[in-house]
Amino acid sequence: MNRKKERVVIFIDGSNFYHSSKRLKVTDKINFQKLINELAGNRDIIKVFYYNSPLDISMNPKIYWKQQKFFDMLRKIPKFEVILCKQRKVKRAGEIEYEVKGDDTHLVSDLVGEAYENLYDTAIIVSGDEDFISPIKRVRKLGKKIENAYFSSSSSFNLRNACDSSIHINKILPKIID
Repeated sequence: MNRKKERVVIFIDGSNFYHSSKRLKVTDKINFQKLINELAGNRDIIKVFYYNSPLDISMNPKIYWKQQKFFDMLRKIPKFEVILCKQRKVKRAGEIEYEVKGDDTHLVSDLVGEAYENLYDTAIIVSGDEDFISPIKRVRKLGKKIENAYFSSSSSFNLRNACDSSIHINKILPKIID
């Protein structure tokens, strides 16, 4: 019998990924092509989505252009799509901070939409954010498998528990850093 390869779509919560990898001091060392290959294994990668927002150039032009270079590098990876969202300025304790807005909504929309269009068999969500539990349950009702790739520092037990399986990124770091 001729079986088709399992189709995989990877959804990366960029802000969550950045802050988690920053805590481990590996942000600039992660090779995203190796990460994708490690997560997908011998399955067929249909698409990779990366959700984040551009930084405010007026706050720090050097860091802004470093991020733009990073986004350009990601866009060169086959089947990789960078989804840029909005950024909101928030004042906390007299300090200005920035929050990515709309990234979770875009991720959920793509996760559910691609499932309903039957574009994948398995979705891999790279995040520790348990806000994704409800759409995960919905997608699993469609017969799709969901995997959660996570860092220890930003992992939600409830998110991992809502998925069919999980991948601890801390344990695969030696395979994905340059």
